[in-house]
Amino acid sequence: MQNKRLSLHLYPIRYKSMEQNELSLTIKQLRKEYGLTQEDLAFKSGVGLRFVREMEQGKTTLRMDKVNQVLLLFSLHLGPVPIVKETPKSPYKQ
Repeated sequence: MQNKRLSLHLYPIRYKSMEQNELSLTIKQLRKEYGLTQEDLAFKSGVGLRFVREMEQGKTTLRMDKVNQVLLLFSLHLGPVPIVKETPKSPYKQ
């Protein structure tokens, strides 16, 4: 079974007086959809409870290998995503 590549933009979102980003909101949403507590998620993914809490709170420096350990439970994978740059249109061209 192949993992889906997760494309996230980690811009902070103001939410309940904490800085959260798309990754933290996604992890929390998936955890709740699967009916897991933070403790369950930590145990099943093989990471510490503190790591799960920090990830859900939007900590800006996380080990990617541990993030992927957690995402693997949901058949997801975090990795590099190419940025497609659009060339600006010239106002003189028609």
